[in-house]
Amino acid sequence: MPPISACSQQHVSPLRLYVLAIVIVLIAEALGPLSIPLGIGKVVLLPMIWALLMGLALGIWHSRLPGVTRVDLPMQFQASAILQPALLIFIAKLGLLVGGALPKLAEAGWGLLLQEFGNLFGCVLLGMPVALLLGIKREAVGATFSIGREPGLAIIGEKFGMDSAEGRGVLAEYVTGTLIGAIFISIFAGFVTSLNVFHPLALAMGAGVGSGSMTAAAVGAIAAQQTPEMAKDVAAFAAASNLIATTLGTYLTLFVSLPFAVWAYRVLEPVLGRRHSGEVATAPSEMERAAAGMSVPDLRWLERLLAWAVVGAMVLLGNRVGFGVPILEALPGVALMIGAVIIGDLVYRGLGRKIPAVCWVSLVAMGMTFPGFPLAGVVSELTSKVNFLALITPMLTFAGLSLAKDLPAFRRLGWRIVVVSLLANAGVFLGAAFIAQFFVHTL
Repeated sequence: MPPISACSQQHVSPLRLYVLAIVIVLIAEALGPLSIPLGIGKVVLLPMIWALLMGLALGIWHSRLPGVTRVDLPMQFQASAILQPALLIFIAKLGLLVGGALPKLAEAGWGLLLQEFGNLFGCVLLGMPVALLLGIKREAVGATFSIGREPGLAIIGEKFGMDSAEGRGVLAEYVTGTLIGAIFISIFAGFVTSLNVFHPLALAMGAGVGSGSMTAAAVGAIAAQQTPEMAKDVAAFAAASNLIATTLGTYLTLFVSLPFAVWAYRVLEPVLGRRHSGEVATAPSEMERAAAGMSVPDLRWLERLLAWAVVGAMVLLGNRVGFGVPILEALPGVALMIGAVIIGDLVYRGLGRKIPAVCWVSLVAMGMTFPGFPLAGVVSELTSKVNFLALITPMLTFAGLSLAKDLPAFRRLGWRIVVVSLLANAGVFLGAAFIAQFFVHTL
């Protein structure tokens, strides 16, 4: 594949990408969920997983597919850009659920705050010993101190530099989470839920890991095994937990979990460490060299409006196919969500992008269903016509369509660091759920 310049990337039309995404959502929702018994529990594969896998397959085999279905590198970067506005619509839905559930969330009190420490320590406690037993060295610090999203990259880059062993570790965690984090956490959270060990609300708080796509996947897997009423509470508690992880959690990661990971490595490495190094030093692939000249485009205002409109249409179609709700009946609810996103996005950009857009969108949506708001009942009734699982499938569709570009780097990481990264993700979920479990009996 010849290198593609960043300039040519900017002229990619998103229309074919949108059409492919709509088709994927319709197929995924038509396939429906698949329950697989697994020992004492079960794994539930939801439509969002089919959507992610179909999008990934189109990117992997783009050179062998007909032109109309070809998702090449520029289109994969375009899908990454569209994923952000798609995520905001889901965040708006969660914010609407949080606003109406604020009295119940207030009852959780310290439970919601303290579960965040499970996020901070769970990843290190589960991931670090295994990393050392597998022979991984200082890469283990970067791979296990958090789930390795963008704030984690920034923290490690500032403290150690991205060319350090810690930098390679956090990059491994980032790539692993980007490629298979949503699939893994969906399967893992669904299996843990099926064991009936944790209260659903404890699992919900564990699902708020600070990553929109992973939170969405975990919430979907947990809620799919609950009653409709409990499913709403699961989404609300997960949204509140995710908001805490996104804001306060970033600072706690810097000042608590990273120093803890460094300390744990220093103490455990002489005991558990092995000679093998987890580093993988191979030359970049041709696809990586081609992707190096590209970046995720920053969508202009009209492009974001188009993205919200198309994603909204995908939600309506998925809601109809997957849950039987007529499109016209769900249309006002989707319009209200998009309205909350637009207002939150305008505030975010108007205030210099200093606070993440997800926070503003969440606050706007929460205000629309806050018990003191005169139209809260009307907004709640209209938006309840939109099943939140129908919002997750479009988001993971674009995630899948964007992933193939990261596969070469994923292959270079080696299986050991990937195993550790997945254990860190599992530890974040389980650590928060364990702490939250002690508080849900009062709810």
